[in-house]
Amino acid sequence: MPVPSKDRVIELVSELVQSKGYDVEDVVVTNAGKHSAVRIMVDSDAGIELDAAAEISRLVSELFDSLEEIGEAPYTLEVTSPGIDRPLTAERHWRRARGRKARIDLADETVVGRIGVLGEDSVAVVMNGRGGLTVREIPLADVQKAVVQVEFSKPSDAELELAGGIPEGRAVHTDLDESDAQVLDSEEDVDNEEGFDK
Repeated sequence: MPVPSKDRVIELVSELVQSKGYDVEDVVVTNAGKHSAVRIMVDSDAGIELDAAAEISRLVSELFDSLEEIGEAPYTLEVTSPGIDRPLTAERHWRRARGRKARIDLADETVVGRIGVLGEDSVAVVMNGRGGLTVREIPLADVQKAVVQVEFSKPSDAELELAGGIPEGRAVHTDLDESDAQVLDSEEDVDNEEGFDK
């Protein structure tokens, strides 16, 4: 029997993940013959550390092993943080991306700027134009799509200050310096005897 669907996995693990202080951002279930791969993306306002990803992976694996609907189906489990290319669709995504550059598609224009403070129904965006730095309030209801952009250089202190800084617990660095330290691929990093690669 294959691993359950994405929606069922979200239903199964959400409470467990939330009890550890994280949100389930997405789940990808890939079935390849008899072996399945389950990738669970989790996040919090302070990001996720390797130790926390390992603990969540262990707990989810124990949960899966106890369920009849999964039974003896072989699977590989991976717990990771969302990539920077994740669309900003929920208020928590905007809050957690403060200080990052984003491409924001509106009905009649595309805005590229640094995400600032999230308001009740809008987000401040720091724009760097010919006249210098300005802050524009964009209603969240007007956003059709928004994605964080890869950056190759550190933003200026003035730009970060206007954006309200980086959320506490989030790393301050360019994407070129980002490592996959927050990613736990249980197939490579966890001993199979612990049940992460079944």
